[in-house]
Amino acid sequence: MEKLRNCSLKEYNTFGIDATADLLVKYSSEQELLAFLDEYQREMSHQPLLHIGGGSNLLFLSDFPGVILFSEIKDISVLFEDEETVQVSVGAGITHDDFVLYAIQHGWYGLENLSLIPGQVGSSAVQNIGAYGAEVGNLINKVYTVSLQDGSTRAWDHDELSYSYRHSIFKDEAYRGKYAVCHVIFQLEKHFTPCLNYGGLMSSVQAKQIHPENLSAMQLRDIIIETREKKLPDPKVIGNAGSFFMNPIVGVDVLHRIQEQYPKAPFYEVDSRHVKVPAGWLIEQCGWKGKSLGPAAVHDKQALVLVNKGGATGKDILCLCKAVQQSVFERFCIQLSPEVNFIGES
Repeated sequence: MEKLRNCSLKEYNTFGIDATADLLVKYSSEQELLAFLDEYQREMSHQPLLHIGGGSNLLFLSDFPGVILFSEIKDISVLFEDEETVQVSVGAGITHDDFVLYAIQHGWYGLENLSLIPGQVGSSAVQNIGAYGAEVGNLINKVYTVSLQDGSTRAWDHDELSYSYRHSIFKDEAYRGKYAVCHVIFQLEKHFTPCLNYGGLMSSVQAKQIHPENLSAMQLRDIIIETREKKLPDPKVIGNAGSFFMNPIVGVDVLHRIQEQYPKAPFYEVDSRHVKVPAGWLIEQCGWKGKSLGPAAVHDKQALVLVNKGGATGKDILCLCKAVQQSVFERFCIQLSPEVNFIGES
């Protein structure tokens, strides 16, 4: 266990916001976490307590006057396997993309389309990260947690986790911020079946003159990474949290209204009555792509991404967020919801 007082959080959030926490605690096992929670209840319970992952889904609006927990649980073990599937226990502190690569190298498939998404495995289970037609929640069998309130442990089966678009039970008001994920159990396939029906992936495969039947999981991963790198900025180069807004799900009547002015408006069918409209497209139609408000900006290649051009505060990013939301609502009567969690006082 490592304890850092008056710790800068700049390296713990991908926006690169230079906020400070009174205390940052890194733990490498469930036992260390439980030991610290016991100390916290005895000596520090008057202070706020926040658990973070890789910081890829956070926006610090101010310094954090309390304790931040950071997982470094990094064990991987096979729990069960047969000829078709494998169940793997993965420590919550492992970088998500590192595990995607590890899985492919070991012949475990299903995560390929989620390559290069930043953050930790534990956070991916909380956020139900998704990309290119895949969602991590569909591959999760079980999640093991520790209550930050009383130190109790719990195993959550898949059916208890309430997975839906960018949502899990841990984002519900009754559970938000109250649990630390320690291990995630993935159920993966041992026979590779590529998912190519989203985001132009089939065209990307064909452009490389690869027949889909001959495509390997590693080749698909490489294509996903190449596609993401063309569209999304590297947080190590320019601060960002990836997709800042969720793609809104609207009724088909809303889509028809949009199509009256934009006949070629993109959308993805959700069910017979609802569609998903790309938030980046809505933002771009409002003229925000590449525009700045002070040191905060909308990325010039992907309007779904807000960036820190250098020296931005969390409040600078929030100001831009609100301006973008207002523009989209005024033009389309659609309220964009952030994927990013706001931490601190605005």
